[in-house]
Amino acid sequence: MAFPLRVFAVGAFILFLALTGPQRAQAMPPEVLDSVVSVLPDWPGFARSGQNQGGHDVPEGSGVVIAADGYIATALHVVERATGVRVRLSDGRVLPARVVGGDPATDIAVLKVDADLPVIDFGAEPALGSPVCAIGNAFGLDLSLTCGVVSALHRSGTGFNPIEDFVQTDAAVNPGTSGGALVDGEGRLVGMISAIFTLQSDGDIGVNFAVSTPLLRRVAKDLMEAGRVRRVFSGLIVESLPDALRKTLVGVRVRAVRPNSPASKAGIKAGDLLLTVGKRPVRRPSDVSSAFGLKKPGDRVMLRLQREGAPLMAEVVLVP
Repeated sequence: MAFPLRVFAVGAFILFLALTGPQRAQAMPPEVLDSVVSVLPDWPGFARSGQNQGGHDVPEGSGVVIAADGYIATALHVVERATGVRVRLSDGRVLPARVVGGDPATDIAVLKVDADLPVIDFGAEPALGSPVCAIGNAFGLDLSLTCGVVSALHRSGTGFNPIEDFVQTDAAVNPGTSGGALVDGEGRLVGMISAIFTLQSDGDIGVNFAVSTPLLRRVAKDLMEAGRVRRVFSGLIVESLPDALRKTLVGVRVRAVRPNSPASKAGIKAGDLLLTVGKRPVRRPSDVSSAFGLKKPGDRVMLRLQREGAPLMAEVVLVP
């Protein structure tokens, strides 16, 4: 059985953005499959042979080789309950793996195997509507590829993770593809498959999410080096704008500022309107946590704000 993607049920509506007509699939370099693996977690209650006594298949997921010396990124929900993990390579070999670390805030985990596997190339941020393909172990059938387009960028606030920076795609994604690769037309990584929106089942309806490569690299680097993620602290506490203000304004309101925090030292005050974090526009509180989630301690970030209608710029030096 494929490891189920985390599913967010939508009853009255489907969050879906129709961007383009049918796209012609591009040929993909076959070598890209060598950098994607099937992840085989040993779960309590599931027999390692493939079925337990109740006849239920062992859950399976996917992973992508992101660094030399056998470092593999996957979705944390694939391995967090596992008592052991193996990976199946594209050539059929099965290797033992160990969990280096996992980050519940982003649903990212890093595995390591004792083999020097081909590292996938990282691509630039894809353009809206550009062709992409999802590679993973759908339904535990081994690696396969499906293609679509980029439906949206920098999705946050979907309800899956506290910190989100998703690439949304309509490339078909199904259970077992968690942790797989979202690649551009050249086979370069632009995201790691994480979750799907759906109705009342695991079936794909074309609203699928992949962790952006900037967030993946930021989190995976810390996990590989220290086994945990060093988060940043700004001291900002923000809230959504009241409906009355949203008729004319876009952003979030600063509800409070922690004393002696980076935001306090930058002169930011409660009541200020926060418009951008760096170059990233802010529309909801989740955009703020997403933007800061990409940063590391010591980074300097320019914030664009308004105070009583007047523009204001403030530089915040982030701390652990």
